[in-house]
Amino acid sequence: MGRYVAIVLPLILLLSACESAYYDAWEKVGVHKREILIDRIEDAQEAQEDGQEQFKSALEQFRSVINFDGGELETVYNRLNDEYDDSVEAAETIHTRIESVESVAEALFDEWNDELALYNNPSLRRDSERQLRDTQRRYERLMKAMRRTEKTIEPVLASLQDNVLYLKHNLNSRAIASLKGELVTVNQDVNKLVDAMQQAINQSNEFIQELRGDAD
Repeated sequence: MGRYVAIVLPLILLLSACESAYYDAWEKVGVHKREILIDRIEDAQEAQEDGQEQFKSALEQFRSVINFDGGELETVYNRLNDEYDDSVEAAETIHTRIESVESVAEALFDEWNDELALYNNPSLRRDSERQLRDTQRRYERLMKAMRRTEKTIEPVLASLQDNVLYLKHNLNSRAIASLKGELVTVNQDVNKLVDAMQQAINQSNEFIQELRGDAD
């Protein structure tokens, strides 16, 4: 354990230092953490919108497997496998974008909190502190929605993986018949995921509008 900490801790500190330098560089040209946060939330939104389309596409491909009626079964399998791989990539992109949102948000809130001590006017300090707490509460609601999306992705990927693996080793009509019972579950999981993503996207829009309103 000690050796692990000795290796990982310097890496964490290095990444943290790199992030800090990144924000400092942007601030020197007039781009502050608030703007970076908004940009990253919009990037996360885009990833979730792309994810919605990708998982819908994977569901349609799974339906085409279930409704297979002659032709080259291996071709149908390869298409489904490609959709699964694309879905994994979409999930990874969503996760990365959410992590980047969390990173800059933490830096923004830490800076905001530290700067409260610089106020001379107690009334302005209290008002700024109130705005900070309100923004943090709204941000926490947003992150819950985004993290809920990530959790909802897991069963969809698990189902797709199971069905792809099963089909890979059983390329025959009997295997197709066995998978028909899975369609209802996959369909429900994908619909639940698409709805969760839409909720997160809507929460993102609200948070961005409120953040921009706070800046006005």
